[in-house]
Amino acid sequence: MPNIYDFSAETITGEQQPLSAFKGQAMLIVNVASACGLTPHYEGLQSLYSEYKDQGFTVLGFPCNQFGAQEPGSHEEIKSFCETKFGVSFPMFAKIDVNGDQAHPLYKFLKNEKKGNEGDDIEWNFAKFLINKEGEVVERFHPKVEPKDIKPSINSLL
Repeated sequence: MPNIYDFSAETITGEQQPLSAFKGQAMLIVNVASACGLTPHYEGLQSLYSEYKDQGFTVLGFPCNQFGAQEPGSHEEIKSFCETKFGVSFPMFAKIDVNGDQAHPLYKFLKNEKKGNEGDDIEWNFAKFLINKEGEVVERFHPKVEPKDIKPSINSLL
């Protein structure tokens, strides 16, 4: 049976990153976009990362352009936007699809592990998956759930 550590993804700077590099850490995996009404979630995600990174927690951001074409930029543009506008320092990955036939294998796995309110598919930008330190998907949060509201769940894993 596959687990989160069986997957790898291309980083926003073009290297392959096995998720096994995050073994032993709790993770929040989020599909992100730069031109969305929920884009301010970046600030909350960075805040969570800053607060908990020394306790074995990380945020992994996966840009996606499938929802209203709200992530049209190049990897370099996305990286610059996130760092400049929101001070993002958590790991960012290359743009991927999260739904459909071309969905990244990681997202096929995540959606299979935790269904959303509307079934398998990711509802919109900023859907959030919480992974425990053993690599198990423990919760899925609707895109509109504010990052600060996930703190109790993160605390329970650390």
